[in-house]
Amino acid sequence: MASQAERLFDLELAPRRSRKVNPKFLFADLFSGIGGFRLAMEAAGGQCVFSSEWDRFAQETYHANFGDVPHGDITKIRMSEIPEFDVLTAGFPCQPFSSIGRREGFEHKTQGTLFFDIMRIVKARRPAALLLENVKGLMSHNGGDTLDTIIGALQEADYFTFYRVLDSAYFGVPQHRERVYIVAFDRRRIKTPTFGWPRPSRKVRPIGKYIEADVRGYEISEHLQEVYINKADDGHPEVVDQDSDFAVKTLVASYHKIQRITGTFVADGPTGLRLLTENECKAIMGFPKKFKIPVSRTQMYRQMGNSVAVPVVRKIAKEIAHALVDSDVIGTQRRKTRSSAGK
Repeated sequence: MASQAERLFDLELAPRRSRKVNPKFLFADLFSGIGGFRLAMEAAGGQCVFSSEWDRFAQETYHANFGDVPHGDITKIRMSEIPEFDVLTAGFPCQPFSSIGRREGFEHKTQGTLFFDIMRIVKARRPAALLLENVKGLMSHNGGDTLDTIIGALQEADYFTFYRVLDSAYFGVPQHRERVYIVAFDRRRIKTPTFGWPRPSRKVRPIGKYIEADVRGYEISEHLQEVYINKADDGHPEVVDQDSDFAVKTLVASYHKIQRITGTFVADGPTGLRLLTENECKAIMGFPKKFKIPVSRTQMYRQMGNSVAVPVVRKIAKEIAHALVDSDVIGTQRRKTRSSAGK
């Protein structure tokens, strides 16, 4: 019998395969943020050969953890700067698209948007696969035309496409975070992709086990609690402690603004209520504790709130990699063989 999560998301479940060896592949990390995609892709066996991110604070965090600075504005990157790769990843911004009819072509409809630059790179480099991520609202954005245009552009470029809304709470993080994931495979190289969406857990991971105790420096003043946080008995905000046995609501990029409707706060600290700590944010997003945050706390919240949930992407990435192995596009010995042949 299908689990509740399986019924909820109508998943096309991935086949059960041996996962003892991670296939080796090359990937390009567009709109890379602080490197959530990179962590996930590397865990699935990938090697990053190119990254792009325009925000200087995100570049700083990315450099602190991976040792290289992403290229800047994607619209100004020349194709000669981008090497060959197998998989393209992008957590791209959601923008309005042209309403011009289909007879003008999807390329025309995407001009002036950042998705156009993704397609520019796709058409020039023909990666075997793509993994894109966006907010759940992409499904209804611009009356659904935005998603239709994205899928249409990929199909016009001769790519198989799959998309699903997945909730991170069923994939290893203590946070409900619904995001649209789009996976595509090059029809010219792959006749029938064996891709399937990863299997969800039957249980959500509770936030309580990740909550730190006796924290100082993150407290919310008693005055702000009185005049704003607790101004109404309406079930807001969400307050957690070490006994909380549920997954928290979505961590947003504007968390530092202490918004009582969207925020999750902790019953702890000198004033009795505080913000989430850096380590708690890392746990919520699936980042390791050792991940470095060299920027201000405000930037940390923005960066975490804008990131992907790493465990979800890692599981999708593994399914993509194994689908590429099944199609003989990549193999566990492929990179080693290439290196030996070049000596």
